[in-house]
Amino acid sequence: MVIISGLVFANREIKGVDRPLSDSSNNASLNERKRWEASPDGIKYKKWDASPEGKKVHASNDRIKHYLKNFENMEAVVKSVTFSRQGAKSSSPKWLIVEIDGATYMMQFTLKEFRQFSSLKVDDKIIVRSHSAGFSPNHPYLIVSGDYIEQNKKVIFKRDFNKNNGC
Repeated sequence: MVIISGLVFANREIKGVDRPLSDSSNNASLNERKRWEASPDGIKYKKWDASPEGKKVHASNDRIKHYLKNFENMEAVVKSVTFSRQGAKSSSPKWLIVEIDGATYMMQFTLKEFRQFSSLKVDDKIIVRSHSAGFSPNHPYLIVSGDYIEQNKKVIFKRDFNKNNGC
């Protein structure tokens, strides 16, 4: 009985996800977006988005979005294993910079995760798979989540999605 009621409840919850947003929800989202776009951060983002740097990052996203959507292998060449943001603390995230299809990308890792890349050198070829990417006016390249990385058919990193609620 408990299992059946749980399934009925879960089914009702899933159906609720497919419902379109009401007009009031749409208006609230639109107002929230307009308010953010008028804020200093929103103005800064819109300027960056229209700039050559922003357009370059968006173009690099367009180049790999089909790989991301299908979680497919991307051949990459390591360009830097020592990149750090100016003024960053030693405990801050570590960056692996790679080139895929002629465009440069960043991958961010915790210090513990980054230790797995200690054998990588500039110009090493690796295979990268990712579920997502993001951009920010504070970063010079598209930020690709490095969910799976292999070198010479050996897995050197695989993100555990069971930790951190799938993040």
